[in-house]
Amino acid sequence: MSINPESLSKELQSPAQSCDFTFDTEDNRRLADICGQYNEHLRHIEESLGVEINNRGNRFQVVGESTPARKATSVLRELYAETVNGPITPARVHMVIQQISAEEAQPKSDATPSRPREKPQEEEILVGGRRGSVKVRNPNQKRYLVNIRQYDVNFGIGPAGTGKTYLAVACAVEALDQERVRRIVLVRPAVEAGERLGFLPGDLAQKIDPYLRPLYDALYEMLGFEKVAKLMERNVIEVAPLAYMRGRTLNDSFVILDEAQNTTVEQMKMFLTRIGFGSAAIVTGDMTQVDLPRGKMSGLRHATEVLKGTKGIGFTFFNAGDVVRHPLVQRIVTAYEAFENQTNETEQDGD
Repeated sequence: MSINPESLSKELQSPAQSCDFTFDTEDNRRLADICGQYNEHLRHIEESLGVEINNRGNRFQVVGESTPARKATSVLRELYAETVNGPITPARVHMVIQQISAEEAQPKSDATPSRPREKPQEEEILVGGRRGSVKVRNPNQKRYLVNIRQYDVNFGIGPAGTGKTYLAVACAVEALDQERVRRIVLVRPAVEAGERLGFLPGDLAQKIDPYLRPLYDALYEMLGFEKVAKLMERNVIEVAPLAYMRGRTLNDSFVILDEAQNTTVEQMKMFLTRIGFGSAAIVTGDMTQVDLPRGKMSGLRHATEVLKGTKGIGFTFFNAGDVVRHPLVQRIVTAYEAFENQTNETEQDGD
């Protein structure tokens, strides 16, 4: 790939410019992979970064303002390098855009000499199931993983699709495989999302199953249906509604409390005081999706205020830029955040 870094730097200093470069290949397969079917990868980059990308063969042109053009160029270079290993998925394009954007946003020291961007070493969670290892996708996920390995109690707070629950389950499976804990306990408050489902038939596990489905889905992906079923039969994986946790002491366990924004202050305090020796707890939730009755304070929000700065407890806050689902999910989360902020400002002005 023939790109002159000095000339590229000069070009990108202007508010808007055209950046032209050529990939050093005539391999039509790799060029097709980087563009995607019907140029879907290029369109995705254009929409995400606000640039225009034109190409003819192995010659590419990025048109846009300085910073977005630089990001788009870096994304194309990264994706081109990955085409050696085969086709690129739309999900991977989205991940690379997030990764490059996060790196561009980090402050750089003037004393540090400029050098080509190196591909960061990805943190892995070793899962002994059929999926192999789970890799973090952005800086906040990496911070989340580091906190989980450092602290016995961790909070992962942020919007849907940021991977906070999935990574928590992966860490639990890793700890179980490495025999650092003897069991996994999955906990969730039984609160419906604005609906009343009425009486649910079956035993306790069957009643709580619908509420724990996201945790089950992650376990099935990592371990497979049969192994999860066997571990549940042996009570190595246990499901429990939050209301049934009072009076218990959980030793040598990896405990995950999901949808914690729907806990009351009393429930959160009760849960956090269940942790015994050799145990770890992860609390996940989204402050913007509280389903508690109006006027009832979320235990998750209260805990972040009370426990902030407490030694031995880690907090990781995710945002819309960390969403690793469909790109549209990121835009939906951002739109809701903007609307809620505008509404709050209007209400304050009215007061």
